[in-house]
Parts: sequence; C-alpha cells; structure tokens
Amino acid sequence: MTTTFIAATTARNDAAAFLPQTEERLPFTIRVVKDEGALAKAVRIRQAAYGRHVPELAKTLGEPESYDREPGAVVLLAESKLDGEAVGTMRIQTNLRARLGVERSVLLPDWLQQQRLAEATRLGVSERKIGHVAKIALFKAYYQYCVETNVDWMITAARSPLDRGYEALMFQDVFPGQGFIPMLHIGNIAHRVMAFDVAAARTRWEQSGHRLFDYMIRTHHPDIDIRGYEFDRADQEVVALDERAVHIAA
Repeated sequence: MTTTFIAATTARNDAAAFLPQTEERLPFTIRVVKDEGALAKAVRIRQAAYGRHVPELAKTLGEPESYDREPGAVVLLAESKLDGEAVGTMRIQTNLRARLGVERSVLLPDWLQQQRLAEATRLGVSERKIGHVAKIALFKAYYQYCVETNVDWMITAARSPLDRGYEALMFQDVFPGQGFIPMLHIGNIAHRVMAFDVAAARTRWEQSGHRLFDYMIRTHHPDIDIRGYEFDRADQEVVALDERAVHIAA
C-alpha cells in the first residue's frame, strides 16, 4: 500500500480539504458498462444472484431491461482480475431525466421532492467469498457516483435481509413505521424504502466511528473507475414529477 494525498471530491464535504489516503488494490475491477458484451455479463451475474433468493423474479431477468439503457442510468460491472468473470453488478438510476423505479410504486415524501436522487437497483454478486468484497466496493462506487454527479440523496428499496446491510451503512427509513411495502413494479415483492444523505456521509461515518469510514473516505481504490457515465451537471434542474418523460434508448 502507498499513501498519497487526494483532494476531497465534493465541496459539500469539507471543501478544499486534503485527505490522507491509502491506496489499495482490489482483486477485481469495477467499471461502467459501455458495450453489449459487458452488459450481457452484468445480466448473467444479476440473474444468477436473484436466482438464489427470488427464483421466480430471476426467470424474467435473462435479458437486459429497458431501465439499463434509460438516460440517467448506468450499470456497474465488477470483474475478477484473475479470470475476467463477473463477480458483481449494480444499476444506478437518477431522477434528473425520468422517475426512479421506486416512484412507480410509492409517492416519495415532501422532504425528497425536488431533490437530486439516485437509486441503487439490481444489486447482485457472486456467491463466492469475493462476492462479499465486491458488494462493499459496489456500494463505494455508488457513493462516489452520487458525489461526482451532485446527488442529494441515495435511495434504495431493499428486500429482507438485504435491508440490514443498508441499515448498517446508516440509511434511514423513508416511511418510518411502515416496514416493508409491496413494490408494484417488482412483482409485488415487499421492500423497505431507505435513503441516505450524501452530503452528510463523511461526517456521519466519522463521528459514529463507522467501521467502513476509512474504506469509504480515506482509502483510494484505483480499480473502482466510474468514468464513462453521461455526466449530469450541477446546473441542471430537477424537473417536476409530472413533467418527466421516460425515454428508453434504442
């Protein structure tokens, strides 16, 4: 490992501060899917992961979904350096051009309206030990993506027991007391809708002594490369819900 100094990437999280960071290499790479071959690999690992827990839903996941090609969405793929096999994937959707998937099932509360949102969907990892490491790294890539694109809140709809992982990362319930809500757009499977304040992430993790603080904030992972997405600039406005047009790329 080597130590370097890298400027904090967001003005909202300690502008102009330079954080000492340890560089750490991972046994896999994480990159944005840019071609059909990479998307096919993401689809395969996605379907295999869902097949272990929700086999009926997995049967419908053998092909890319329209959401995968929606403007404002990116698919991340983790690939083993050893053999090039896919070990994890996640899709990230923003609300800058279209509604989030979760908004097809619930009306988000006022405190999330007119906010820049990004939703993590279709998380799937290998059942091998490397899959657990990839899951944490994919979450870091999700966080970095939100920082770089000036997202205000990270959103997820997680089924049990995956919700406990997000709870451990200090996500909060969007609908306190309601627990798991059937998601109409996911076959009526009950999910817990949760959110996390991107700007407060570093402070909350640091002040709580979170075990992942160093990993998330003070460790530089060159193998996580989120370049290549269609960058959503900070000067873009979040349009009203009824003005959004869902456009599926050809």
